[in-house]
Amino acid sequence: QRPAAEAPRAPAPAAPVRPEPGPELNGHTGTARPLAKPPVRKLAKDLGIDLATITPTGPGGIITREDVHAAVEAPAAAPEPAAPVAGARERRVPVKGVRKATAQAMVDSAFSAPHVTEFVTVDVTRTMKLVADLKQDPELAGLRVNPLLLVAKALLVAIKRNPDVNASWDEENQEIVYKDYVNLGIAAATPRGLIVPNIKDADAKTLPQLAEALGDLVSTAREGKTSPAAMTGGTVTITNVGVFGIDTGTPILNPGESAILAFGAVKLQPWVHKGEVKPRQVTTLALSFDHRLVDGELGSKVLADVAAILERPKRLITWG
Repeated sequence: QRPAAEAPRAPAPAAPVRPEPGPELNGHTGTARPLAKPPVRKLAKDLGIDLATITPTGPGGIITREDVHAAVEAPAAAPEPAAPVAGARERRVPVKGVRKATAQAMVDSAFSAPHVTEFVTVDVTRTMKLVADLKQDPELAGLRVNPLLLVAKALLVAIKRNPDVNASWDEENQEIVYKDYVNLGIAAATPRGLIVPNIKDADAKTLPQLAEALGDLVSTAREGKTSPAAMTGGTVTITNVGVFGIDTGTPILNPGESAILAFGAVKLQPWVHKGEVKPRQVTTLALSFDHRLVDGELGSKVLADVAAILERPKRLITWG
């Protein structure tokens, strides 16, 4: 007898195919996560720039610091006209550029730092007289001399007297970082939107130097020439809402900073002065601070010192 034919053997299973390594994916959206080193990611976050909108120029498609700076400096594209709708009484404008960066920064700050705001109303009659006198000072000739200059100087002296207010919160390392320098931010309204450039080492400047720096900062901002470097590294900020005729406000902290001072409009009001009611020049100050860094006592001391200096500006000499 012939042996039975062997049943055909099943083919051996094919070796599993390993997928080619691809770009890192975002777990929420499934889209490729932009390649960038941690310091570059932090810079983009501070400036309110979405890394996904940046064209990388680094090796291997990595985003560099220069790419982030270029994205900030690039002029915002003109908004595309909305499609006309019969009877429409609304219009939609894409949020881009400086406005988008500012919006993201404000949201990040409001929902990460516990804000506390304190207020004080001050008789600044003597300060306004000093401003008028300084405008005639030859050392300040050609410089921008205004109440904001003395408010800035008063805040710098108050920080010198209460240095722990000048700090930032390091969430990753769970540390408070105390700064031995003051980079003073000045909120500036521009045609492109709100920006907050800062004066580096403002605490080390004389009054004429501070006046010159403030003038340069404002002029550069209005011309749209503020550099990205000038908008990073701030420690405290001043917002002058008084130029709009507003008494005061509850300002939101610039991300990464510990405090922001709102300076209201200076108005002639009845005020008790030396036991008599007299017309005096009065303003209201508001100080918002990060309550993780600054407790009520420290915040109150800073605001009280600013008020005391503006009430009697000679304290700039004795305290400064």
